[in-house]
Amino acid sequence: MQVRARAVNRFALAFRLPVIVWQGLFFLGPLFFMIAMSFFLVKNYRMEEAFELKNWARMLTRGYVWDSYWYTFGVAGLATLAATLIAFPAAFALAFRVSEAVRRWAIFLLIIPFFTSYLVRTFSWYVILAESGVINAGFGTVGLGPYTLLNTPIGTVVGYLTLTLPLVVILQTVALANIDRNLVQAARNLGCPPRRTLFAVIVPLAKAGLIIAALFCFILSFGDFVAPYYLGGSKPPTLPILIIDTTKSGQQWPRAAVVAVMMMLTLFAIAATSIWLAYRRRSSA
Repeated sequence: MQVRARAVNRFALAFRLPVIVWQGLFFLGPLFFMIAMSFFLVKNYRMEEAFELKNWARMLTRGYVWDSYWYTFGVAGLATLAATLIAFPAAFALAFRVSEAVRRWAIFLLIIPFFTSYLVRTFSWYVILAESGVINAGFGTVGLGPYTLLNTPIGTVVGYLTLTLPLVVILQTVALANIDRNLVQAARNLGCPPRRTLFAVIVPLAKAGLIIAALFCFILSFGDFVAPYYLGGSKPPTLPILIIDTTKSGQQWPRAAVVAVMMMLTLFAIAATSIWLAYRRRSSA
């Protein structure tokens, strides 16, 4: 039995090895190099290997860095909340109100936007959000506007939703569709009203999928450069824009690496907390 168990373990390891190598070469390796580079120094526009805390001390004591950090966190959080609330009714309808065939076609149509460039989809919002665009034209018919929507946080959130909303709908739909219908029917048979069934039965059963969908939305939004640059006007700058600006300022790649490490640490913390919330079990008490 022990020999067979060892053979099974070796067989499983052989299948995992390509994934381990891939992660090591293209994720862990660059990550460690980026962390190491944050301690380098730039002299005469050239990076020199060193182990100095000057870059960290400089970046962590600058108010504009923290302003960008909290602005990026807030806008990404707002986009995540908006995407979660907008996607849930659509996902609920696809999971409970339509046939399986319709659901498959709907998911296929939600995937289609990813066939086109995200940059192209972002630029298309110029026509819609401009002061003479479609939205302001609609407001003008009722005597309102025009409103400034481009180069604002609203434009940034719209860009984030363009990137993440289809994915959030898909993930929520899969989570809701996998709920055991017998549990929902049992709640209804016991006299549970629809609203209470939704919040006491359906949402807790789909909790893991809903949190994972929100996590993906936050990660993609937090690290996105296109939406805040082209739709948000980059003022105030988000952290990805700050990284670009820092590299252009005297080739300060080590200082940009500090900002990148801050982003990675934040996302690791958010991801770990989300996974814990998604899969933790309720106490039996």
